[in-house]
Amino acid sequence: MFVTKKSISRRTLLRGAGTVVALPLLDAMIPAFAATPAPIRRFGVVYHPNGVIYDKWLPTGVGTNWELSPVLKGLEPFKNQTIVVTGLSSDPAEPLGDGGGDHSRACGCYLTGVHVKKSDSLLENAVSMDQILAKAFEKETQLGSLQMTADEGSLLGSCDLGYSCAYSSTLSWLTPTLPLMSENNPRVLFERMFGSSDSTDRGVRTARLKQDRSLLDSVNDRVSQLQRKLGTADNRKMDDYLTSLRDVERRIQKAEEQSNRELPDVAQPPGIPDTFEAHVRLLYDLQLLAFQSDLTRVTTFLYGREQTGRPYPQIGVPDGHHPITHHKGDPVAMDKCVKIQQHHIMLFTEYLAKLRNTQDGDGNLLDHSILLFGSGISNSDRHTHGPLPTFLVGGGGGTLKGGRHLVYPEHTPLTNLQLTLLNKLGVPAEKLGDSTGQFTDLSGV
Repeated sequence: MFVTKKSISRRTLLRGAGTVVALPLLDAMIPAFAATPAPIRRFGVVYHPNGVIYDKWLPTGVGTNWELSPVLKGLEPFKNQTIVVTGLSSDPAEPLGDGGGDHSRACGCYLTGVHVKKSDSLLENAVSMDQILAKAFEKETQLGSLQMTADEGSLLGSCDLGYSCAYSSTLSWLTPTLPLMSENNPRVLFERMFGSSDSTDRGVRTARLKQDRSLLDSVNDRVSQLQRKLGTADNRKMDDYLTSLRDVERRIQKAEEQSNRELPDVAQPPGIPDTFEAHVRLLYDLQLLAFQSDLTRVTTFLYGREQTGRPYPQIGVPDGHHPITHHKGDPVAMDKCVKIQQHHIMLFTEYLAKLRNTQDGDGNLLDHSILLFGSGISNSDRHTHGPLPTFLVGGGGGTLKGGRHLVYPEHTPLTNLQLTLLNKLGVPAEKLGDSTGQFTDLSGV
């Protein structure tokens, strides 16, 4: 018996003019008779700003005998891979003598667990959890992490009673004084992921946008050469992957055309769709592509910065998000807040479905990922920082057991959960911010 199967490197890249295309995991990357490689674990954070209507968010029941709440009902198809965790708090987000600024503190310390410095120019925080992971994974991926937002973002100036805008505009801190900008422009993100040029010159980027061809056309010959060496199953994976890649690019190009045509007198960055839903779906698809191609294993996504005033007339909420969260017990206003929360969950579940439908090794991307969805504010009207609305989705490569509602004592640090996730993702850590220990029951033990 002769074995002629050859393997190609997991890090194979297709290079063309101005383009670098990473590949999904193919059968041809696994040597003949080799054991199935351990799954690659990914981590993503999705942040919902301005708090929630907590009694509409809180599930009923405990353990495996529980029911999803009205806000979380959209997660029903993924309930068996969902862990709702209640009782967690972010005590470092409390004033601690600094007065107002709960929104900035809520977002600023969400992944660090430290009380941030009240200043509009002198930043002081800690390295965030996602960047601890990014540092550990950076030898394996082209990009350490991706930071995305569906809102405008700024790292400069004062946004909340003397706090720098940096605290409410990003979750990611590379160092205690260096926040990482969350990007809202899909074109910029796409070029960061797949373009070989590092130029940020406006003229260079505009010239590229005017090209009447796909960025991927320059690697067509290399794709054809590679596919001739692959088996049927791998060619199908490549076709699916490139189709999804081209679809994202097509939608970016279409968004640019619409933006430039419909708002000719407005200085709007090209590549941002004209509706919130199209924008969010495109950002989620970029996260999917990043995970699928193993360009990065760490993402953070803000539905909006804290205090965002985005209205949602398309779902019957013409009011600004932040003003309506100060409902003062008005049931009409509270119902509008619930609609916004449900809308965010709906868009999130569309992303979950795509992760579940994307093969990855011996499972799918959702099986091998851990997604943390939450907020740094609980009661939106009173700016409380516990118990925080928090849940996990995904299998974590076999490290999580879903289908449960876990309840912890009041004021259990949110960082206990995040510290536990660091270790489950293969990054040993003993302390994160105000953490006091790890959870032992996320795996069902």
